[in-house]
Amino acid sequence: MILARLRSTAAPGWGPLGLTVLLLGLSAGLAPAAETATELPSVFNKALPESVQELKDIQAHVKTVVDKVIPCTVGLRIGQAQGSGVIINKDGYILTAGHVSGQPGRPVVITLHDGRTLKGITLGANTGIDSGMVKITDEGGEFPSVEMAKSADVKKGQWVIAVGHPGGFQKGRAPVVRVGRILDMTSKFLRTDCTLVGGDSGGPLFDMHGHVIAIHSRIGGAITFNIHVPVDTYRETWDKLAASEVWGNNAFSLGLGKQQSNGEAYMGIRANPDLKVFKIQTVAPDSPAEKAGLRVDDVILKIDDREISTLDDLTSLLRGKRPGTQVSVLIRRGQDSMVLSVTLGRRPS
Repeated sequence: MILARLRSTAAPGWGPLGLTVLLLGLSAGLAPAAETATELPSVFNKALPESVQELKDIQAHVKTVVDKVIPCTVGLRIGQAQGSGVIINKDGYILTAGHVSGQPGRPVVITLHDGRTLKGITLGANTGIDSGMVKITDEGGEFPSVEMAKSADVKKGQWVIAVGHPGGFQKGRAPVVRVGRILDMTSKFLRTDCTLVGGDSGGPLFDMHGHVIAIHSRIGGAITFNIHVPVDTYRETWDKLAASEVWGNNAFSLGLGKQQSNGEAYMGIRANPDLKVFKIQTVAPDSPAEKAGLRVDDVILKIDDREISTLDDLTSLLRGKRPGTQVSVLIRRGQDSMVLSVTLGRRPS
C-alpha cells in the first residue's frame, strides 16, 4: 500500500482542502522491473490528478519504480538503534544518515527486503549535513543497487517516492513506500511532505525514474516537515566517507527536528543556508514562530539585541534559553522593519 498525500488549493474538482488518496495494490513484489522510461506519464506535470485514469497512471508508474528500488532498500541495526539505508553500488556501499552510522568501525546488521541479513561496518560521516556511509562486509557477489541522480536538478513541486523502515525493520513487511512532493530545496537539504517516522532515517528518497535524490535525515513537528540530505553531497565527499573520515559540527540539529532535546527552546523556523543573512525559508505550522507572526522571506536581524546572521547564531542563542521564555525578534519584511515578540516553545514530540 502507498499513501500519497496530494495538496492543492487550485486543482479543479478536488476542493480547497486538497485530497488524500490511497493507492492500493502496489505490492513490493520481487519480480524484476523493467527500466523506467525517460518520459513520465503526463499526470506528473500536474498539481493533482484530474481523473480516475490519471490515478491509475500514477499507481502503475509508482509500482514499476517500487519494484525496481525495494530490493536496494535495507534496514540497519547498529547496537540497539535501527535505521534505513540504500545500496548504491554492486560492491555493497550503502548511503545512510550520519546520525544513523555514527562513529566509523561499528558492526552493522544489514537486513535486506526479503528478511535475509548481512554483516557490515560503519564508515565515514559528515555531521555538519548528516550524511553517512556503511559497507557490506559479507561476501555475496554483486548486490542490487540503484543510481544517484543530481539533486541540484530537483525542482519544487516535483513528485518523489520515500522508502524506508518506519519503526525499524519488521519481519514479513517490505520497506514502506510514501509518495509526495518536493516543498523546498537548497544545496544542504530537501523538504518534502513524505511523512517520516523513527527508523526511516537513512532511507532513500527517489525521483520518479527510480534514482536516489536524497537520504532521509530529520523529522519535524509538522507532517510536512520532513528533511532529506541531497545526494550530491555524497558524490562530492565519496572518498572521505569511504575512508571512514568524520567531520562537521553537528549543524544539522537546528532547533526544529527530532535531534533536539525536549528540554531545549524551539522556534520552528529554518533559514536558507546559502545566503549571508538569516532569511526564513520555512515556518513550521503551529510553531511559536507562526503564532508570533513570522513569515517565510522575513529576514531576522536581531533577537534580544543579539545579531543573528547564520543558523549557528540561532542555535547558540536557543541553547541558552528555556521553553516559555519571551524574546524580541527584529525583522526586515520587504522595505519595513518591525519587532515581534516570540514565546519560545518546547520541541513537539
